[in-house]
Amino acid sequence: MTTATFTATGMTCQHCVASVTKEVSELPHVTAVAVDLPTGKVTVDSDAPLSTEDVIAAIDKAGYPATVN
Repeated sequence: MTTATFTATGMTCQHCVASVTKEVSELPHVTAVAVDLPTGKVTVDSDAPLSTEDVIAAIDKAGYPATVN
């Protein structure tokens, strides 16, 4: 299992959390997504290494700029 952590900015509510979770969860090999609203921390677990660019693109598709930690 692989774990990667990202930071998304601009999230203000649980709807934001749900949007990010949905988009990232749709990536291949993702097994779990945890989003911490106050810090913007997005932790992604997967059963294979993920492309950093793909995860950032998924978070961006949800409407929030992201960076890798």
